[in-house]
Amino acid sequence: MKIRKDAFAPKPPMGWNSWDCYMSTVNEAQLLENARWQAEHLLPFGWEYCVCDIQWYEPTAGTKPGMEYIPFARLNMDEYGRLLPAENRFPSSAGGRGFAPIAEQIHGLGLKFGIHIMRGIPKQAVFARTKVKGTDATADQIADPNSICLWNSDMFGVRKGLAASQAYYDSLFELYAGWGVDYVKVDDIAHTGPAESGGYDAAHEIEMIRRAIDKCGRAIVLSLSPGPAQIGKAWHLSQNANLWRMTNDFWDSWPQLKKMFGYCELWQTHVRPGCWPDCDMLPLGRIGVAFGHGRTTNFTPAEQKTMMTLWAIFRSPLMLGAELMSLDDATLALLTNEKVLAVNQNGANPRQIARDDGHAVWVSENEDGSVNVALFNLGDEAREVGFDFAEIGWDEAACDELWTGEGLAGARISAKIEPHGAEIWHCERMA
Repeated sequence: MKIRKDAFAPKPPMGWNSWDCYMSTVNEAQLLENARWQAEHLLPFGWEYCVCDIQWYEPTAGTKPGMEYIPFARLNMDEYGRLLPAENRFPSSAGGRGFAPIAEQIHGLGLKFGIHIMRGIPKQAVFARTKVKGTDATADQIADPNSICLWNSDMFGVRKGLAASQAYYDSLFELYAGWGVDYVKVDDIAHTGPAESGGYDAAHEIEMIRRAIDKCGRAIVLSLSPGPAQIGKAWHLSQNANLWRMTNDFWDSWPQLKKMFGYCELWQTHVRPGCWPDCDMLPLGRIGVAFGHGRTTNFTPAEQKTMMTLWAIFRSPLMLGAELMSLDDATLALLTNEKVLAVNQNGANPRQIARDDGHAVWVSENEDGSVNVALFNLGDEAREVGFDFAEIGWDEAACDELWTGEGLAGARISAKIEPHGAEIWHCERMA
């Protein structure tokens, strides 16, 4: 059964991902504790995906202080070279049940379940010459030993043009569909390979994954990481994936956040249903808990509002990485502002109107003819930022600021905004 790709993610996906908090060490208890909190406090506002990030198949992850990945660690794998949850970290997976028991619990909470995978086939499977399910081929015959991840030692890429390579990916997504997976984040694929190659060496694997999803009979959202994705590959990305990272890993640094405005400018014309250029996760709340380095986000309250405002008006996917049980009231208020979230979920044609080193202005449109206007102070001092409605052919508008509820009317909106701060306005045309 083939389902139209656009139907998989008609709006930007919203959810929680374990990476920012637990990195490679997440376990079943942590995953489900966050899922229960998410279902109670965030699901009513649309945060529906619960995603288990990298190395859930690695039994020793987190046992060497400070090491995100242990080189050439022994992985949990089935007879077809398909990785399985490490039973010491995910005990409900014992007996070959995989993630099915966890997916069932997460679905029972009203959430959708996602996992992270690395592209390719485990090196462990290649050295063991495991069978490729449904074929006479073995893992070593489909692996490309020259295609490796530069930061993780687990996998080889798979060869292009082999029926057995496609069969391998088909077998993966057959497995994930059987578990009840709704979302797959594939890593080392949106930007991979040496710099001189242009960073898009795995295009054939993206296509194989697309075909495997289309065959598996389940609507699985496809997310590609890491960035920066190439704007020159926008058509190929949009034909195969639902979301793709515009950047490398994004963390709680003002220079990184300010740089994101450039990425959004570059990708703004490619935002549409089923195709979501991705600003990356929201490093809010308590993060970095793995390896004993837990901390509260370095973003100031103004910067947190700027991040949420940009992600909302650009229509980036919204993936939170915090330890949910530790969220404070101020952070929760940012995440549950229904009017701001509606801009993200329902706005259309997001576009930058102005930007220099000190400020930026963005606009998007609503079905009823109203518009959303976001004003950003990118400078280190308070400054006035404004927008003239003549820019969109209007004479005057009545507006409400969505964070504060403040109202105004006229031919222009203008506000003195704190350093690194933002406002977002909902505006209706006046006759």
